[in-house]
Amino acid sequence: MRTPQQGFTLVEMLVAMAIFAVVGSISATLMSQVLTNEERMGERSERLGEVQRAMYILKRDFMQITDRPVRDMLGDPLPAVAIDSSGLIEFSRLGWRNPLRSHRAEVQRVAYQIRDGDLQRIYWNVLDRSQDTEPLTQRLLREVEGVEFLALDASGEEHSFWPLQATAGAQLAAVIMRLDCEPFGVVERIWLVAGG
Repeated sequence: MRTPQQGFTLVEMLVAMAIFAVVGSISATLMSQVLTNEERMGERSERLGEVQRAMYILKRDFMQITDRPVRDMLGDPLPAVAIDSSGLIEFSRLGWRNPLRSHRAEVQRVAYQIRDGDLQRIYWNVLDRSQDTEPLTQRLLREVEGVEFLALDASGEEHSFWPLQATAGAQLAAVIMRLDCEPFGVVERIWLVAGG
């Protein structure tokens, strides 16, 4: 009598190959999803870092607002803090470091605006401007949907512009910023103004 040969049948081989194909397909899909998630997390982490750096600079400027009016290039007075009806802001701030001991003030005039989807920080090297004074601009944050600055007076009322023309002697207590940027949506910050 012949002994049967030990081995796999064709059907068993096909079933084994089908199982390996299914496991391989699932593994490839999972690996692709892991790599996609890692890429998204990296982009989101980088974006969060950009927003945090911008918030640090904004906080540094707003925490040092000072009551120092200036003159524009035509010699007209500008208030220490000015928010226009479009919600953009210009103000004087203390603490402009001068490590080289240049002949300039330690108070700086700063403004924030949106241009081409970027939040820009604008500053001047002098407080009272002449006709040839040019501002310097730095991009603070890219891909910004919008920004709004509001004034909060001492009675707790929000105003979309400052100073108030109708209410003489109104005191600025805080500045509110609402920044709309992807993927985080609207980020709101409130900074108290010294002496407010």
